[in-house]
Amino acid sequence: MDETKVANLRTSQLTDDEVIQKVLDGEKELFEILMRRYNQTLFRAVRSYVNDEDLVKDTMQDTYLKAYEKLSQFQRKSAFATWLIRIGINEALLKIRNAKRDRSIFAEIKEEAISIFQRSGIYKMNPEKRIIQKETFSIVEHAIDELPEKYRIVYVLREVEGIENEEIASCLGLTYSNVKVRLHRAKSLLKKKLQGTENEKNVFGFGNEHCDRLVEEVMKRILA
Repeated sequence: MDETKVANLRTSQLTDDEVIQKVLDGEKELFEILMRRYNQTLFRAVRSYVNDEDLVKDTMQDTYLKAYEKLSQFQRKSAFATWLIRIGINEALLKIRNAKRDRSIFAEIKEEAISIFQRSGIYKMNPEKRIIQKETFSIVEHAIDELPEKYRIVYVLREVEGIENEEIASCLGLTYSNVKVRLHRAKSLLKKKLQGTENEKNVFGFGNEHCDRLVEEVMKRILA
């Protein structure tokens, strides 16, 4: 077992603040712990803005590298996840602004996005059920993608990722009331498309393979 895995096992019960302090004290390999804790959360936040698999991964990598570089500036007045999401959203918006003017990031719903769904349990199903599950996830994802951006990010952070409204308000610079209003509006818009669908928690998954690859790429640069 390599040193990083050993370190992860030894420090798995450390709080975020404890991990951050150790990284700042020179144990930079422990930054991997924070990445693995929040890969799914960051992915879903970025994916709410960027509908392109490669661009999502680039945005996440840039977000982690920027977070590492600015870790000493994290004042711990909010949760680390909140601070990380803010950086991720800023990176996503920057990439959108730099995209070609004649191409909207959200103009198309790419069918290959199904490949980045979290597929827990799917491959244990028979082929017929597997197809139905995939189609259901696809319908849900497409419906969420069709939400206006300001509703989509609130919906994904609250209903998919489970972040509390207060933290979402802090992440997005909104009031608590605005978050509630946007969440209600998002649910109303989705209700027309998702009658009886209960698979929201499984969409926009960032599976093990994607997680491992991203962690490896970022840690190589941090430890270089």
